[in-house]
Amino acid sequence: MVPSSQMDFSLQPLLEQLNQDELSKFKSLLRTLFPKDELQHIPQTELEEADGKQLAEILTKCCTSYWVEMVTIQIFDKMNRRDLSKRVKDELSEAALKPLQEKKPPSLGITQTQEHKCACLEEIQQHLEELTQVQEEAITNPEESKEVLEGEKPGKQHKYRSILKKIFRQIWKQNFLPGANDDVHIVTQRYERLIPFYNPTMLAAPFPYTVVLHGPAGVGKTTLAKKVMLDWTQDNLPETRSSALYLSCKELNHKEACTFAELMSKNWPDLQEASPEILAQAQKVLIIIDGFDELRAPSGSLIHDNCGDWKKQKPVSVLLGSLLKRKMLPKTNLLITTRPGALRELRPLLEQPLLVEIEGLSELDRREYFLKYFQEEHQALRAFDLMKSNPALFHMGSAPAVCWVVCTCLKLQMETQEDPAPTCQTTTSLFLRFLCCQFTQAPGSCPSHCLTAPVKALCVLAAESLWTQASVFDGEDLGRLGVEEPDLRPFLDKNIIQKDRDCGGCYSFIHLSVQQLLAAVFYVLKSEGEEDGESHRDIGDIQKLLSKEERLKNPNLTHVVYFLFGLTNEKRARELETTFSCQVSMGIKQELLKLKSGGNKPLSSMMDMKEVVYCLYESQEEQLVRDAMVQVKEMSLHLKNQMDIVYSSFCLKHCQNLQKISLQVEKEIFLENDTVSESDTWVQRSQDDQHMLPFWMDLCSVFGSNKNLIVLNISQSFLSTSSVRILSENIVSATCHLQKVILKNIAPADAYRNLCIIFGRHETLTHLTLQGNDQNDMLPPLCEVLRHPKCNLQYLRLYYCNITSDGCINLSMLLQQNSSLTHLDLGLNHLGITGLKFLCEALKKPLCNLRCLWLWGCAITPFSCMDLSSALSCNQNLVNLDLGQNSLGYSGVKMLCDALKLQNCPLLTLRLKIDKPDAQIQKLLKEIKERNPHLKIERDNQDPKNKRPSSHDFIF
Repeated sequence: MVPSSQMDFSLQPLLEQLNQDELSKFKSLLRTLFPKDELQHIPQTELEEADGKQLAEILTKCCTSYWVEMVTIQIFDKMNRRDLSKRVKDELSEAALKPLQEKKPPSLGITQTQEHKCACLEEIQQHLEELTQVQEEAITNPEESKEVLEGEKPGKQHKYRSILKKIFRQIWKQNFLPGANDDVHIVTQRYERLIPFYNPTMLAAPFPYTVVLHGPAGVGKTTLAKKVMLDWTQDNLPETRSSALYLSCKELNHKEACTFAELMSKNWPDLQEASPEILAQAQKVLIIIDGFDELRAPSGSLIHDNCGDWKKQKPVSVLLGSLLKRKMLPKTNLLITTRPGALRELRPLLEQPLLVEIEGLSELDRREYFLKYFQEEHQALRAFDLMKSNPALFHMGSAPAVCWVVCTCLKLQMETQEDPAPTCQTTTSLFLRFLCCQFTQAPGSCPSHCLTAPVKALCVLAAESLWTQASVFDGEDLGRLGVEEPDLRPFLDKNIIQKDRDCGGCYSFIHLSVQQLLAAVFYVLKSEGEEDGESHRDIGDIQKLLSKEERLKNPNLTHVVYFLFGLTNEKRARELETTFSCQVSMGIKQELLKLKSGGNKPLSSMMDMKEVVYCLYESQEEQLVRDAMVQVKEMSLHLKNQMDIVYSSFCLKHCQNLQKISLQVEKEIFLENDTVSESDTWVQRSQDDQHMLPFWMDLCSVFGSNKNLIVLNISQSFLSTSSVRILSENIVSATCHLQKVILKNIAPADAYRNLCIIFGRHETLTHLTLQGNDQNDMLPPLCEVLRHPKCNLQYLRLYYCNITSDGCINLSMLLQQNSSLTHLDLGLNHLGITGLKFLCEALKKPLCNLRCLWLWGCAITPFSCMDLSSALSCNQNLVNLDLGQNSLGYSGVKMLCDALKLQNCPLLTLRLKIDKPDAQIQKLLKEIKERNPHLKIERDNQDPKNKRPSSHDFIF
């Protein structure tokens, strides 16, 4: 156990940031994750009553630091407090990188020569031949096998391990992008401490670990796994280890059915001779399963088909599923790498896995990368800022290969005095520019017509491998398409494709994004007299590509869709044609729009609105946006990051038929407090905020320019003073015709006040809902606005707004002055006896025009029913009264009865809560119905669905 002073992050300040509800949720989640033997040592009362500081002390005192670190991250993620989770990760990363503070990050640029690659492969091949000789000298003595598995080093095994180390070292050196050196630990060291058997402060566990490294393509999952494998065989870990085995799922896809012993024999020659008893104790063995997402397995074979006999021949997928479910080698440690899309399939196979998210290069790493790549600092910083200006591209830059693509492309443009800014506007423009600029005509270069056949073949292979979820292709695939391996030399030299490190004789694309772009190009190239469905059966058509179901099964297709829309841009299409002498079909634009109208279904029926917005932004074709969105009348936008605002702002400007828009703005997009601060963090956040405001301005412009927009709903949103000001300025526009406005749970608090004053100036506004804030301070100016002669507000909903008797005074004065207000909802406000008295006084006045009043859950007591009865006796306009979720009792209902029996009582609907069957109350209700047959009395407690204000259905 490591005391609090030695932990690499500060737990107490994070827990103290949680409010009471969040702290309770933290504790609740904590209990589900506590080891049973640890939980019994902690007094539950002490845990339950602990505040943030005390809870931190309990955890650091009773649990290992490693466990606290991992569980804290998991719980914050489950609570959707990613800001706190990120702080934990940042502090842990900073601690892990301390030893490297004085070193510059390595060059990850792709500059390695083909000769160097061949030399590495030859050296590995030489070591494999040595290993084969050792494998042929099979150990037949069971006692010797037992010694091997228990960690002893007899002669042959020592020789075997020595050769294995050499192979792993070569694989490790070769694993990085060409040009990277052994100091690339800058990325791997950030995550090493998160792996239990890699962390020297972590006590050895009595059970084997299952660790899953997950993250997007190219961020370093395989690199880290191979680094662990190297250190495992070199005894660099806390304990002496025996063997490490590496299984590449790409390679396994090409393997026929075999026994489990045969599957492992390449790296573990003694397995076939070992007995089950020995295998069951093999705790010092590490098995790495790399690229689970690339495994091609029949549906259900991994989870349903199991085998425990390591000498029985089975399909590879069955053997791998048995290993993951620990039917084979249950005591071994497993390290699995995968992309996030495959986690849903992987998770049911594993028992208590530890998930470690690999995020790749941090923002600081990326910045240093650019400084290293460019010779001139001002060029590096400009290129870095351009990448950062495109949130999607900057996010992809966590992969070193993407940084290399961006740097390569922008540097070439700067050298030719070309403005690189438009290139970074979309991911399509950047990756297409990178592809094309590699083959710009120069003296002695390959003529463009020589590239036509190979580029078409690469596009087919890119599409096929994405649809079949494979990441490599070989010479046989090329031959099938009429292309020979020498034809690929220009693409190998330019690092568009590369020799695959794991599969001999196979090729792969430099990064998944390059493959996705070429797959999209496949769809826009004109076919020459043959139907795609006949010649390329593995590739789905465009309608299948846009299908939600297909993209759910294969998430990698989503970015193909984005690139496809990006290629509808005519300028990009011409660039593609010029570079590769191929014809691009511009009919793809009409085809996409035709799909939209299939069965009169809008594009949003095939994709969710967020994807539609992303796709249309990639096109940068304003007319395409107008045509695609012509039928869209309602739009709901959940803005989770800067990227969402950038994309949405472009599309909303061209949605002229939009009638209703709902917005939800997540925390940390804008500065929540515009107060002055000297901290570097605030300065950086302030710059980001200023960068976002122009896009927010574009988004808000729809309120001032769209004459069809009549409903605005802003809920669960965290804005800033600046963003509220921009929103208000656009709403105040004379062309805005808003009729309904809903504001729920918005920060900052003064946003309600500012927006309400603006809305009050609109003669068209008839419905206003305010919910989830203390509105007492806001009510005086709101009521002042409502008194304006041009104000036509009819429906006012102040639900759960902490309105007290003071607020009721303002509302009472408003209702007595011939206000246009006819519907008022004050649900879930503790009005008090005095507050209700003021409202009842207003109801007695002849100028009060209220027709519907909802007082659902307002803590009305039987004592106040006398005031209500008196008001109902005088009022001639009120037709709907909701008193649900108020305990009135017999005495309260009896007081109301006198007014309700009157024949001139205009009330048509009354909603009451009746706690339990009461003969006296039933008799009263019967009398009321007999005297006033037009009155409908609803019971609030009959149907659970009715336990909400009746105004919810009436107004909305």
